[in-house]
Amino acid sequence: MFSPFYIGNIKIDPPLILAPMAGVTNRAFRTMCKQSGGCGLVTTEMFSAYACKYRDPGTNTMIDWIEEERPVSAQIFGGDPETVAIASRMLQEAGADIIDINFGCPVPKVARSGSGAALLKNLDTAREILIAARQAVTVPLTLKTRIGWNMDDRQVFNLAKTAEICGVDAISVHGRAAVQGYSGTADWDIIAEVKNSVRVPVIANGDVSTPYAAEEALERTGCDGLMIGRASLGDPWIFNRIAEYLRTGAILPLPTVGEKLAAARRHAVLLSELLGERRAAKEMRGHLVWYVKGMPGAPRLRDRLMTTKSIEEIEEVLNEAGSEHQPGRVKT
Repeated sequence: MFSPFYIGNIKIDPPLILAPMAGVTNRAFRTMCKQSGGCGLVTTEMFSAYACKYRDPGTNTMIDWIEEERPVSAQIFGGDPETVAIASRMLQEAGADIIDINFGCPVPKVARSGSGAALLKNLDTAREILIAARQAVTVPLTLKTRIGWNMDDRQVFNLAKTAEICGVDAISVHGRAAVQGYSGTADWDIIAEVKNSVRVPVIANGDVSTPYAAEEALERTGCDGLMIGRASLGDPWIFNRIAEYLRTGAILPLPTVGEKLAAARRHAVLLSELLGERRAAKEMRGHLVWYVKGMPGAPRLRDRLMTTKSIEEIEEVLNEAGSEHQPGRVKT
């Protein structure tokens, strides 16, 4: 049940994948997940195909993956086939191991441009995008999607079959409709139907938050791999805990307060190296909320961290918190 699989010629081992998350899965966070173990593939933040086409400087700074992270999947969103093809080729030339096309993002800003989950309502354009991207690159091509736009829609089946015909190498399915956002529960049974409808690897996404949930998701879907997103926030160790449980049945302990605080400091340093002191301090505050969740005195610590303005201040608060807390595990 838990074994490596291939996306094209790329071996995914362990078969656990970091989901793309805007504002989160930059190099610093991807490195944290890789170094913590158990993550077989990392995915970048979404690249705008239009920004790639016009060489937006902000997009160029996102092409920053390092050898330690590989294999790396670069995700693109866009609603124009030619533009997506240009962006796909550009990211392949920049060294991406896999190109992933987003057909699932429900964020209004993305959907209004005819990209992301909006393509579930326009499968003709979706097909043209896949054909153009497949012709543009030689590296493996994948897509990530939702089960449909509305609650009763099931466009994922047509999209999955179309993708297979167009030469896509793997399909990731988030088991919610676009209109749900992240509310409700992921429908793993529909993902199982998708898996049974195509021959290419299918990756299950949605509500994989514990080793037990991972085991159930694999059993119910029969999928080749699992994609984990929100559950990794503040917890880059989740991949290793899941991998160890699915390999051996052993449940690794949750990180201690000290380990969480040390990881937060490490993350802050990596983010500072990537973004610079000022921007990193601002963006790190969002991550810190997740790192301190479940700690004794978390509300007070969180309030203090939200007022920090530099990485040095963040480190001071975290060091002080570390000296105050007794050894112990963080609550889930």
